[in-house]
Amino acid sequence: MSKGTPRVGEEFRPASQLQKLYFIYLILVILLAFVWWWILVLVLVPFVAVLVSIPFCAAFGFTAYWIPKYYSTIRYTMTENEVRWLRGVWFRKTGIVPYNRITNVDISQGPLSRRLGIASLRIQTAGYSGQSGGMGTAELHLDGIEQYEELQEVLVEYVRGRKPVAVETYEPEGIQGKMLEELTRIRTLLEKSS
Repeated sequence: MSKGTPRVGEEFRPASQLQKLYFIYLILVILLAFVWWWILVLVLVPFVAVLVSIPFCAAFGFTAYWIPKYYSTIRYTMTENEVRWLRGVWFRKTGIVPYNRITNVDISQGPLSRRLGIASLRIQTAGYSGQSGGMGTAELHLDGIEQYEELQEVLVEYVRGRKPVAVETYEPEGIQGKMLEELTRIRTLLEKSS
């Protein structure tokens, strides 16, 4: 395990490049979704362009303020039995994903993330993919991870060391016979008391 790979029991955070990635997304939204039509409106109706730019500038300013706040709330922890996560500025979201429920640990990396040297680990669990409307959804995203391949290996090793949920809840053969015996005893007791 390399120096930057998270260890069991230690809280870890995403790499600072994740914050940079969010700012790049903000700049792209400004350039691709706002600037081109704002210039057009500025040429045709300058007064409207000024009025429209005020709320958009406020929204973009607020988003630029919010990105570092959101980034500072993201926390992950790997314990002996589960992965825990916490994030959110106003609305805190937390979750726990037990290793014995994990079915896949995939790496997701776009061109900008690749350039910044980070990726997201998408953790899927048994029975979760159908809840969100289809395959490919993940219950947990570990975003902004630098040592993503090493962390994927660590998680996979923990998953391999656990019994799957289906095995833990499996009832041994003959359980129906034991249930029948118990029901027969209950019936006998009920008949005696009547």
